[in-house]
Amino acid sequence: MAGVSGRTGVRVVVVGDRGTGKSSLISTAATETFPETVQPVLPPTRLPADFYPDRVPVTIIDTSSSLEHRAKLAEELKRADAVVLTYSCDNANLSRPITFWLHELRRLEVRAPVIVVGCKLDLRDEHQRMSLEQVMSPIMQQFREIETCIECSAASQIQVPDVFYYAQKAVLHPTAPLFDQETQTLKPRCIRALKRIFILCDRDMDGALSDAELNEFQVQCFNAPLQPAEIVGVKRVVQEKLPDGVNHLGLTLSGFLFLHALFIEKGRLETTWTVLRKFGYDDAIKLSGSFLPVPAKRAPDQSVELTSESLEFLKRVFNLFDIDNDGALRHDDLDDLFSTAPESPWQEAPYRDAAERTAMGALSLNGFLSEWALMTLLDPASSLANLIYIGYAGDPSSALRATRRRSLDRKKRQTERNVFQCVVFGPKNAGKSSLLTSFLGRPFSGNYTSTVDESYATNGIDELQGTRKTLILREIPEDRFKKFLSNKQSLAACDAAMFAYDSSDELSWRRATELLVEVARQGEETGFGVPCLLVATKYDLDPFPMAAQDSAKVCQEMGIESPIPVSVKSGDLNNLFSRIIRAAEHPHLSIPETETGRKHKQYRQLVNHSLMLFSVGAAIAVVGLAAYRTYAARKNTSS
Repeated sequence: MAGVSGRTGVRVVVVGDRGTGKSSLISTAATETFPETVQPVLPPTRLPADFYPDRVPVTIIDTSSSLEHRAKLAEELKRADAVVLTYSCDNANLSRPITFWLHELRRLEVRAPVIVVGCKLDLRDEHQRMSLEQVMSPIMQQFREIETCIECSAASQIQVPDVFYYAQKAVLHPTAPLFDQETQTLKPRCIRALKRIFILCDRDMDGALSDAELNEFQVQCFNAPLQPAEIVGVKRVVQEKLPDGVNHLGLTLSGFLFLHALFIEKGRLETTWTVLRKFGYDDAIKLSGSFLPVPAKRAPDQSVELTSESLEFLKRVFNLFDIDNDGALRHDDLDDLFSTAPESPWQEAPYRDAAERTAMGALSLNGFLSEWALMTLLDPASSLANLIYIGYAGDPSSALRATRRRSLDRKKRQTERNVFQCVVFGPKNAGKSSLLTSFLGRPFSGNYTSTVDESYATNGIDELQGTRKTLILREIPEDRFKKFLSNKQSLAACDAAMFAYDSSDELSWRRATELLVEVARQGEETGFGVPCLLVATKYDLDPFPMAAQDSAKVCQEMGIESPIPVSVKSGDLNNLFSRIIRAAEHPHLSIPETETGRKHKQYRQLVNHSLMLFSVGAAIAVVGLAAYRTYAARKNTSS
């Protein structure tokens, strides 16, 4: 049975120098009796679920420090949820064994929290006593992976159960995600999560938790109400330390955050973790997957889009944070909007600079919705989580929808999609990046820089019938073309493909056609054929000789439209992006055919025609036989 944080158990590995009391510590914890003799390395020892209040069983792994067992030790440490590092309190030089093992854990790249345990407390010479704080304070400053330190005595039964309680607690209620030990402050992600929880609990949205709201919060998280005297006491503690933490309306956000910092400082991390987990957060302080019902994509040629309900919510949010009503969100506005999310999701690739912005760098409503469309397409779980972070209160399962399979769209000769992804291929210096920047309304730059990584551009396209579609362009650098096609399902996610080439350069044209043939071949082999468009860029330059004849021949042979001439430099894009949308909306057209693919198609048609003739012939034979039998029966009856 799973306990807090969904864990079914905690695995603790005990390490330390020989003779520090590892095995005696484990045996005493399990049996509550000090063993007179103990084997050098104990087998795995299990503390049952009811041993500690969190009701999560603990498995303790004893280890040997000898050199011949180092490989086994490293293997166990890789599987550890927590590490108990032992030293002997009767050792005059405590720091050496501790630091040796801490460096060894780092060398082995152990990421588990560490509990430093001083064993044999009963043997320490009190005349040479050095406090635990004096020994460990400089070490803990150097090694932040240390969760806590404790001294114990197996022989005298002093704090033995506490050792593995702290180890379990370090896993179930870790400090690192919540609190910065160096600055003694809550970490940013923790603050953002608690701010969201505060806003959700502030039902009347007056910026403070009233006594009634505090009580409701307490019942929701801890299944027990606060007595009036307890509420007064809580607010008094906050007000004494932080005057603006309480006002005439109740507990403010700063007071709410102060309370949680106080809980953590006093070692009551389980209080804050209980609150976070009640509101759906996992150990990384992100919404756990069980709170994110993302629509299931049963096939690779399906995509995920925002529903009309979530789009209306986003429009309201945009207007709410557009404080100056200028129709755009500045950087500070976006930071404020996402202040209840773990971080702002669009500060890194592929979202950074992927949408149209104003001259001042602000995001228009169109750009805002386009960014959401891109995030929903690429990472539906992240999109849904961020919708919830910023206040989406509807049914999470109604926020996103999975589209119909593109193969089915081809059969029906239409699509219901509102977001289309077009992959942009082409040789180097063909102007692919310039097409993406022009799509975002940015000025042409004559400085050529070869694109190294994939990039995205997203924007809304208004159609003649008044509807609006979102187009996402995904540029694939030529050097990454083979890697892209190495995934046999890579074309499944594409609604259209564009092949750009420099219309003044014959080599550029030939390379673009080679890429087109490879994409067409893969589409035929995988069944994920995609509408394709050739785009003749730099049309302000003179075309290479025979350009018209060559292009006409290739397009006729492969069954696609003639190249679309464009010039980003002169601003003549020839309605390119609307034409991409139209191609994507007709998924059964403009799919290129290779000669091999055409022969296979003709063969299938011939086989199907033969089968149809055979079926018709068989049906006629059956009807004829039935008619003959009827005739014979009548003849026999009449005679």
